[in-house]
Amino acid sequence: MQDLKIGQNIIIPQRELKVTFSRSKGPGGQNVNKVNTKVTLYFNVEHSEALTQEQKRRIKQKLASRMSRNGVLILSASNHRSQHANRETALRRLSDLLTGALKVQPVRKKTKIPGKAHKKRLKAKKHRSKIKALRSKGFLTD
Repeated sequence: MQDLKIGQNIIIPQRELKVTFSRSKGPGGQNVNKVNTKVTLYFNVEHSEALTQEQKRRIKQKLASRMSRNGVLILSASNHRSQHANRETALRRLSDLLTGALKVQPVRKKTKIPGKAHKKRLKAKKHRSKIKALRSKGFLTD
């Protein structure tokens, strides 16, 4: 296993990633009963040296549902028949999750409705109101 590159400038060393293997419920035929193909990947965000405090805070906030109380991000993969393919899937998924969590959302600029559009909308509402008032039973005509 090699270091995991996240985005442009973050590299998570392999020593910070823990990988365990277990029997999978996924595809594999008779192989599923003999070989440990399911991969569970653990990444301790709290003790990572590759991330700044701000990055750790952002990851904890965005990926809280996938983390344990200790700050360990847990992913598992059992889609493939081979251990190697499942490991690659788990690493790719971790990379995608961290990239998404660290992406900074642009600040939304408040926009104001133009005065002309506001007046046009109110005029249309008054017009519609008059049409409905003409339909009412209480309206008298001369």
